[in-house]
Amino acid sequence: MIRRATARSARVPSTAISRPARFLALGVAAVLFAVLLLWLNASAGHATAPVPPVPPTPPASPDTGSVNIEINGMDGKPSTAVLTLIGITLLSVAPALLLMMTSFTKIFVVLAMTRNALSLPSIPPNQVLAGLALFLSIFVMWPVINEMNTIGVQPYLNGTLDFNGALSAGSGPLQHFMLAHTREEDIALMTRAAGMENPATPEAVPLQTLIPAFMISELRAAFIIGFVIFIPFLVIDLVVSAALMSMGMMMLPPVMISLPFKILLFVLVDGWGLIITSLIQSYAGSG
Repeated sequence: MIRRATARSARVPSTAISRPARFLALGVAAVLFAVLLLWLNASAGHATAPVPPVPPTPPASPDTGSVNIEINGMDGKPSTAVLTLIGITLLSVAPALLLMMTSFTKIFVVLAMTRNALSLPSIPPNQVLAGLALFLSIFVMWPVINEMNTIGVQPYLNGTLDFNGALSAGSGPLQHFMLAHTREEDIALMTRAAGMENPATPEAVPLQTLIPAFMISELRAAFIIGFVIFIPFLVIDLVVSAALMSMGMMMLPPVMISLPFKILLFVLVDGWGLIITSLIQSYAGSG
């Protein structure tokens, strides 16, 4: 029994030692196999000749960069959609064009100053004055509008002019109208303010300079007319005030007494007719 125990104890260590050695040998073999595969791949990669790079494609020849958009129909005439778009655009900017490039501003200012000279701050109301000034402006500007329609709008609708040509031709009569009623001092003022050189001829004045100069001239003329209108009514106020003070009626407002005399004088001399006639004649021969 002692021999069997001794033999059994001698076998156990040999078995325990052989298993780790076997695992170690398998691990070393796996590592060597992996290193061999990497070496074969590296040698194969070095053996392959490199592919030369593809030369870049040369860029296309640059053009002039201009954009040309055709907005006319098949027959050369503008399409209905284009006309609708232009009409909506004109309606959106119509108030600004009416105020800046027509006689509306001058007529409305004169009518408003006449109402103030009569000491009637709200009679006639602003809607009436604006309507009267609008139709008087149409009356004054009708020759200009007719000429713009003849040389600009109709050729464009018929397809004989493109949009740029129609715009250039149609703006000519309007520019001539504004030049006829703009002082040279106001044009020089706006030219200096813009830092530009003096134009060689009045026709060479750009619109961005001519429009504000035209508005300044119109306001100046309107204030001169308003000053002339105020003088007779001011005389009536002075006479009534002096009469009331001489009678000791200082607590009575002079406007209450002078207002009927102002209205009577304005009706007797046909004031509205004189003012409107003067305004129309100030634009005579400008179309």
